[in-house]
Amino acid sequence: MQLLTPQHWKDYELLDAGNFEKLERFGSVVTIRPEPQAVWDRVYSVKDWEKQAHVKFVPKSSSAGTWQKIKDVPDRWNISYLVRDKEIKFRLALTSFKHVGIFPEQAENWDYIYDTVRQMQGEGTGDKGQGTRVLNLFAYTGGASLAAKAAGADITHVDSIKQVVSWSRENMELSGLKDIRWVVEDALKFVKREIKRGNKYNGIILDPPAYGHGPNGEKWKLEDNIKEMMEGVLELLDEEKHFLILNAYSLGFSSIIIENLLKEKAGERLSTGELYLQAKSGVKLPLGVFGRFRKL
Repeated sequence: MQLLTPQHWKDYELLDAGNFEKLERFGSVVTIRPEPQAVWDRVYSVKDWEKQAHVKFVPKSSSAGTWQKIKDVPDRWNISYLVRDKEIKFRLALTSFKHVGIFPEQAENWDYIYDTVRQMQGEGTGDKGQGTRVLNLFAYTGGASLAAKAAGADITHVDSIKQVVSWSRENMELSGLKDIRWVVEDALKFVKREIKRGNKYNGIILDPPAYGHGPNGEKWKLEDNIKEMMEGVLELLDEEKHFLILNAYSLGFSSIIIENLLKEKAGERLSTGELYLQAKSGVKLPLGVFGRFRKL
């Protein structure tokens, strides 16, 4: 089992975490947000947190809240990430769901995606990657989609929320990229339709939530639906060249579960473990488990 953390962020930094909160820097904006995994005491003092922070998220319910502005900051701003030699850009925003539009620990997977697509196309220029088909499910604001497209892949981006897909399109345009295929649909329904169509993909990326809903009210619960989802996804993988990444952020969801779901297909090629963020204060913040494998 591996413990992996991003190594190349400049526009993001975890400053501290503890007491069920995290102190983070996104570009020039420092936020305080709830974090259920941070069950230990914070390292820095409350006074130090408040001195550094620009905004703090205040929960009003289990799923929503408001932002308290400690200093004057915009509601929207941009940051960038250098995935190897390509810059991808993100528009961030203070949403009512505590998120700002990016999961920074996923940068570790963006590098993996970019490197794998380039290897599939023989380390050529981006244009040579056309034909390397990649499917991004539960794709959110598209970090993985941007990494795949920057490497030259034909990318299909699937998310059930139309506004989030529009946000992803903004990020594509900010990054100077084009021609991502956008699909607003329930991920499991989409996978089943692709199987019936006989379609295959060289790469599939999944970052499913613990709970969610499709555009027509379809219910998603990780424990109930992940087995059926993975059976379908594995059927969509091209036999000759492929890669797969499965992330899961859910308290109590073990990387051993991911190993059991994928080991029959991946065999010795499977890597599993945890993603975490290393805080400036010294603590490590776990942010989900992963499994990934590839055949080049």
